[in-house]
Amino acid sequence: MIPASVGFQCPECVRAGNATVRTARTGGLRAAGRRWGVVTLALIALNVAMFVVTAVSAASVGNSPADNQRSPVFVDLAQWPAGVHYLDEWWRVLTAAFLHIGPVHLAMNMLALLIFGSELERQLGRARYLAVYLASALGGAVAIQLLGDPRVVVAGASAAIYGLLGALGVLMLAGRQDVRGLLTLLAINVFISFLPGISLLGHLGGLVAGALAAGVLLLVRRRPQLQVAGVGLLAVVLLVVALTVPTLTVLNL
Repeated sequence: MIPASVGFQCPECVRAGNATVRTARTGGLRAAGRRWGVVTLALIALNVAMFVVTAVSAASVGNSPADNQRSPVFVDLAQWPAGVHYLDEWWRVLTAAFLHIGPVHLAMNMLALLIFGSELERQLGRARYLAVYLASALGGAVAIQLLGDPRVVVAGASAAIYGLLGALGVLMLAGRQDVRGLLTLLAINVFISFLPGISLLGHLGGLVAGALAAGVLLLVRRRPQLQVAGVGLLAVVLLVVALTVPTLTVLNL
């Protein structure tokens, strides 16, 4: 016999009772959110959804869905500095950060976002992490608006992801952690950014903006209620600069 909470039970009874106990389910969206971060998964879902929308839009005008950049939706939402400056299409500096050119571009960026975004979300929390992400995306847009070719269309989440790396580096330095691995990764990626078709300006702009956003968080770390507002103010300043300051190329025309 086996002792129980009330009296005793035979071994066969215990085995029969255990067989009827339901095992707790650890999978599902809630578990994924705990592991990878709710905001990170939401950002990935939004980027994937926008890719599907542009792919369907491309197919609707007779193009291959894989060539999603050849779609009316993509054309209307990607960052085009001349369109922002001359046509007042202000939304492009924001919407371009959620567009990708082809499935490979999307997959590479989403993998990087999953790895680095989830880590930063764990460190900062949802609101501060999202604020850093958006500020980084705007930092890349500002660099493209000010210094890029106004005729070239740019899109992708790379600027925001570089911003996450910049923010992570600042936090690691503040915590006196070894940043050599991160610096090596950044050096490799900056080198890759010189390849044709990749926006070096967007990457560097996002990197700087992410580092600045992390600096703001550290500056007001004793007053956490001001941290999101501080990064939000940085994002507003970046947005104003992107929309009001003409590109150097335009000034030289």
